[in-house]
Amino acid sequence: MKHILVTGGAGFIGSNLIDKLLLTGEYKVTCIDNFDDFYPVAQKEWNIKDFHQNPNFSLIRGDIRNPEDLNKAQNVDTIIHLAAKAGVRPSIQNPKLYLDVNINGTQVLLDYARENEIKQFLFASSSSVYGVNENVPWIEEDPLLPISPYASSKVAGEMLGHVYSHLYGIRFIALRFFTVYGPGQRPDLAIHKFFRAISNEQPIPVYGDGTTSRDYTFVDDTVRGIVAALDYTRTDFEIINLGNHRTITLGNLIEAIEDTCGKKAIIDRHTEQPGDVSQTYAEISKAQEYLGYDPSTSLEEGLDAFYDWFQEFYSEKV
Repeated sequence: MKHILVTGGAGFIGSNLIDKLLLTGEYKVTCIDNFDDFYPVAQKEWNIKDFHQNPNFSLIRGDIRNPEDLNKAQNVDTIIHLAAKAGVRPSIQNPKLYLDVNINGTQVLLDYARENEIKQFLFASSSSVYGVNENVPWIEEDPLLPISPYASSKVAGEMLGHVYSHLYGIRFIALRFFTVYGPGQRPDLAIHKFFRAISNEQPIPVYGDGTTSRDYTFVDDTVRGIVAALDYTRTDFEIINLGNHRTITLGNLIEAIEDTCGKKAIIDRHTEQPGDVSQTYAEISKAQEYLGYDPSTSLEEGLDAFYDWFQEFYSEKV
């Protein structure tokens, strides 16, 4: 049974990933999470509440920047590094913290992998590394022009992985996520924020004229890509987009959310914010070839799944 260390495993993507790993019965999973209060800790506790009964799950409440916390996980085969200070806009307000956690934290984890001879390291990168690039869809070889500290921290994480792969033989796979959504999504992200506001008949903040577009990827599709990368051996260093290869404008997204919850949105329009890009759009040919990746969840199906979770979560008044 492989032992996988998942950093940030109490978060949105991490908890969905751990759920799938434990369901297979093939993995022992250790989650390390510092339960950062960027959004309510109660949601993170709720995310993992069912895992504690599984004998193949263990939790370290700790910081990835602290080697003593990492060393509580013994005999690890693979690291899936999802932990990060998240969010483009907050990173502009506090770049020092974002660079410390996201770059220094990745460095400490890579040293932990080197010292413990862990040979497979999956890194959660981001579509934000592409920055403003009008040549869509984006391919992994495109030039990187990040426009926020968060994005630059993800570029740095990829490059640290290249160094450690070259020097120490760690297989490093950077998976660039594209606007992941679904059950457990962070409350600061657009889909969660919009559902909450519309349900409560409150205005939703819309930045720009609604024509910005995103490659929204349902979390189960992203998780399947991550799990497939666990067995990736083709190269020692690789960068792979995990998107949906489909774009949705902000205006169309709001209409779809209105249809899902049966209420109309009250729009509170603002100017565009620094650090935001006008579009994201993934070319996924490499993921299809290397990982057998096949994102198959429609926006309507994904929003329905999120809304089911949303109603259950808030009915418990977490």
